[in-house]
Amino acid sequence: MKTEDRTERPTMDETGHRTGRRSDLIAAAAGVLLVTVAVLVGRSIQDADGSLYVHWPPLLASWHPHTGPGTPAAVVVAAAVVAYGPSLADRIRRRALLPAAWAASLAWVLSLALIDGWGRGITERLTTKHEYLQAIDRFQNIGAALRSFDDHILLGSPDNWPTHVAGHPPGATLTFVLLDRIGLGGGAWAGVWCIVVGSSAVPAALVALRALADERLARRAAPFLVLAPVAVWTGTSADAYFAAVAAWSVALLALAATRSVRLPRAAAFASGLLFGLTCYLSYGLTLIAVLLLAVLVLARTARPLPLLLAGALVAPVLFTLAGYNWWEGYRLLVERYYQGAGGFRPYSYWVWANLACTTIAAGLATVAGLRRATAGAPGAVRALRTGTTCASQRLILLTLMALLALLAADLSGMSKAETERIWQPFILWLLPAAALLPTGTRRGWLTAQAVVALLVNHLLWTGW
Repeated sequence: MKTEDRTERPTMDETGHRTGRRSDLIAAAAGVLLVTVAVLVGRSIQDADGSLYVHWPPLLASWHPHTGPGTPAAVVVAAAVVAYGPSLADRIRRRALLPAAWAASLAWVLSLALIDGWGRGITERLTTKHEYLQAIDRFQNIGAALRSFDDHILLGSPDNWPTHVAGHPPGATLTFVLLDRIGLGGGAWAGVWCIVVGSSAVPAALVALRALADERLARRAAPFLVLAPVAVWTGTSADAYFAAVAAWSVALLALAATRSVRLPRAAAFASGLLFGLTCYLSYGLTLIAVLLLAVLVLARTARPLPLLLAGALVAPVLFTLAGYNWWEGYRLLVERYYQGAGGFRPYSYWVWANLACTTIAAGLATVAGLRRATAGAPGAVRALRTGTTCASQRLILLTLMALLALLAADLSGMSKAETERIWQPFILWLLPAAALLPTGTRRGWLTAQAVVALLVNHLLWTGW
């Protein structure tokens, strides 16, 4: 069980002592250095042999300075969150925090997407030759498509699937098929779906933070969750939708484990349902199990586990009965991965350059927050063993478990490049680390977050 927050020591800035701000700045500078080295080394490798398969390493992007209809809106949203976000998050009514955070996140994501225009920024993103909507017509008979799905994964197979269809379980493509069936077909509806659902990951994270840490830290984290640079890739990519489904799975389990919801058993089962679906949206998101485990450990209970597992079995049972073999699909995906760019991209570069991509997507405030989380980790682990963790220690452990999952994905070698988009479900849970930063520095760090996002979106064509 959680202990009362009165056991938590005052932050250093509240006691008038040294706050570690210099160390925060050093950590941020190290992040800038990592990105700079990744750009320079990546440019050298790409110019030499083209083996990175990206035009502006380490990001999958091209140099393309531009403005668009979303430019004024993005600047206004960023300025508003920097100026008013921290104070508003601190004082807004409890019930209003979640919808306000969702609305602000939606405004930020949408305005960034519209920098590229309605067409290039939203309606065309999911209609390119690599994307899910290219396969819609091949799902006229959903049962037959699922039964034969694995037969079209490899590049040498007849009518092989487009890259993203082949690279994911069929739940991803099936989402857009079902949208088409109910009259919401085409790139515009697909883009809007990803933006609206993807933005809901922010209130999901706040729900989990309230349950596992406390209200105060959730409120401190809210502006950083909203104004994250990763929003550049949230609008629009299907990975944003995946991130939201995974986030609500974690949030519901947090409610069930801490019994801070009226029907904890239903919440546990619903969490399992969403986790099972997550595994059929993206193979790599099985690593969300690390976060689910963290929730149970932080809440010091296994009570929700049976219902969580029962819910998690629903999607696998339904897809298996429909004729799709997840394990065979994953085996073939690995083979397909090495048939394409994944087989040529050098692991020796991407194993660390992926972290530079994460630095850009998560932002320098997150880097500084993770520095504080790492410094506080030993004490948090000791407190966890004795069941005396305070709110900030539980937040520290949650963010570090997310970092552990991300590092596992990195070391696997199955995420070489494009991680600024692919790792959205993990980056989301790194962002709350910024809540550990001193109160007086929040606006400065939020400005840094906004500047990174605006520069990336205005100087580069990100391609997603």
